Formats: sequence, structure tokens, C-alpha cells
Amino acid sequence: MTDPYKILGVTREATDDEIKKAYRELARKYHPDNYTNNPLADLVEEKMKEINEAYDQIQKERSQNGYHGKTNNYNKYSGEYVRIRELIQMNRLTEAETMLNYIPSADRNGEWNFLRGCILEKKGWYFDAQKFFEAACYMDPDNNEYKDALNKIKNTANNYGGYRASNTNGTGCSTCDICSSLICADCCCECLGGDLIGCC
Repeated sequence: MTDPYKILGVTREATDDEIKKAYRELARKYHPDNYTNNPLADLVEEKMKEINEAYDQIQKERSQNGYHGKTNNYNKYSGEYVRIRELIQMNRLTEAETMLNYIPSADRNGEWNFLRGCILEKKGWYFDAQKFFEAACYMDPDNNEYKDALNKIKNTANNYGGYRASNTNGTGCSTCDICSSLICADCCCECLGGDLIGCC
């Protein structure tokens, strides 16, 4: 399908109201009732179908990706956000993270925070992911996808008795795990009559 924004004659930066206005104007212009018994009736019918499909596609994309016409930030980076979602689904987290980091801090909206949370959740860093999901919900409180993600990660934490920390250094052990291990080792050495440094 041709770019739906081009079909409606608007840019990707257009607000929801601008898109609705463009759609209504085209719908009035190409409404089949205006071409009854006209040799162009079939062409007009096809054109109207194309306009309807374009409008539906734009609404679906914006709904799925968390844009509700409150800011233009989503529009500005809509292509990037769609690509980042695809990368996350393919588990190409490093690429997705790189793309997210490229977006300036001033433009990081609810969608940005949601996607950052998705990446962290996939890595198993639930506590950090929850913070980003909370930020996404705060910035866009009407988005059900963000709410569901936040509720899901809270349930995950409850089921597993807590969170996995993000400072694992890629080893699977958090700083707290390392400290606990050292304390246990020190206690064992003391029981054997030595200390942690001297017993090895």
C-alpha cells in the first residue's frame, strides 16, 4: 500500500485533528453519492476505498504505538519506534537500545520509556523495567498497553519473590550476590580457624 499519509495529503507530523480534517474533506469530495450515474463512479469508489484504508491504517498504527495526539514526539520518531519494536520482537536488544539512545532526552515520551522497559524486561532486569513502565504510564495514563506491561511485571516480581538487579556485569550475579558469597566464605574460614584472606 502507498504511504497512507500521502494518500490523505498530510505529513507524519500531522496531529490527529489535522488527519481527521483531511480525511473528512476527501470523503466529501469522493463520496459515491456525488457520482451517481457518472462514468467516473467506479474510479471514485476505488478512490474512496483507498482513502478509508489509509485512514484506518494510520489510526491503527498510532493506537498500537501509543500516540494519541498529545504531542508530536511520537510522529517525529514514529518510524524509529516501529523499527525498535520489531528489533525487540526479534530479540535484537543491542540494536534496539542503540536506536533508543539516539533519541534526544527532550523527545523521550511515553513510547520511549515503554520500549526501554521492554528491553530491560527481556534482559531480566525487572526492577529497572518497572521504573520505565511507570514513567510511560505517567506520561500517557490512557495507554492500556503500558498499563498491562506494568501490571505484568509487578506480577512477575511477586511470583519470583523479587527482582533481578541490573548491575549483574553479565555474570548472572548481582553485587548483592557477590557480597553475600564473600560474607559466607569469611564465616566458613573463621569456623576453620582462619580468615578470608589467610585461608586461601
